[in-house]
Amino acid sequence: MSAEPARAPGLRGLGGRLKFDRYLALIILMVVAASLAPARGVGAQTFSWITKVAIGLVFFLHGARLSREAVIGGITHWRLHLLVMAATFVLFPLLCLGAAALPAWITPPALGTGIVFLGCLPSTIQSSIGFTVIARGDVPAAVASASASNLIGMFLTPLLVSLLLHAQGGISAGQVWAIFLQLLAPFAAGQALRPWIGEAVKARGKMLSYVDRGSILLVVYTAFSGAVVEGVWSRIGALDLVRLLVLCSLLLAVVLAATAFAARTLGFSKADEIAIVFCGSKKSLASGAPMAGVLFPAATAGVALLPLMLFHQIQLMACAVIAQAYARRREEAQERVGAKSAA
Repeated sequence: MSAEPARAPGLRGLGGRLKFDRYLALIILMVVAASLAPARGVGAQTFSWITKVAIGLVFFLHGARLSREAVIGGITHWRLHLLVMAATFVLFPLLCLGAAALPAWITPPALGTGIVFLGCLPSTIQSSIGFTVIARGDVPAAVASASASNLIGMFLTPLLVSLLLHAQGGISAGQVWAIFLQLLAPFAAGQALRPWIGEAVKARGKMLSYVDRGSILLVVYTAFSGAVVEGVWSRIGALDLVRLLVLCSLLLAVVLAATAFAARTLGFSKADEIAIVFCGSKKSLASGAPMAGVLFPAATAGVALLPLMLFHQIQLMACAVIAQAYARRREEAQERVGAKSAA
């Protein structure tokens, strides 16, 4: 959730060459490890407590290093932020709710909860900003929108999940309260201590990124261990994963097209359009994995994470290509303007 405009995950350089994300390989390795050697009994309880502590630490560090200026710095550009929030917390949940309600031969019933959960999550910060930088968009607006999305998501995501899954008995009021305590309390503590520890935390950003990533790996292993013990792979097969891949790709394509169309129709500049497209089309694995670990029982958390993990990699690969295309068009437009000026 770092608000610094770092290079987008999944990219290795900006020359257009896209490589497989090594961190995604580690996530897949955790799924394989949980499938072959799931934590059981005392081991499962131990991993559960370690994971909870790691999640609390992650959100404490987020609170300590997230600049308040990054959230409020672009407040004057309220139309852009409203459009991003509408795509993230209105359009996406509605699309995912519709996808989860499709016939079983299209949407595997076992994955419906995870698809709805995916739709309720906030945007990413690092990759949204990184792709906006690559595409030469409005970076300050991307910083403000992506940061605000994550802050709002800590309140709104559990409420949306509770509302949309209530009829299915997916989330209880106690679980919603638990996420507020486990995520918001550490975050608030980090914000309160930020004047004293904020600079030290930011100075160790690279080291602390390992805490972020390590916590996600813990969540994935713990969640999938519980799912494997409950027989997840007897309910989800290879064909289900292929169908999920197609659904996630279609969801991303629809949101990308909708955000670009809305930005152009409402008269936003090209730089603003780029920020809207990249901030409004992302879903955060960094926020989603800890939330899944809190919101869902161990037996269902692993399954709930499957759509998010797949969507995460699809969005990185697709947006890497789109960012390069935006950058080329911006360069060509600038060259045309320069040629006219010279003439």
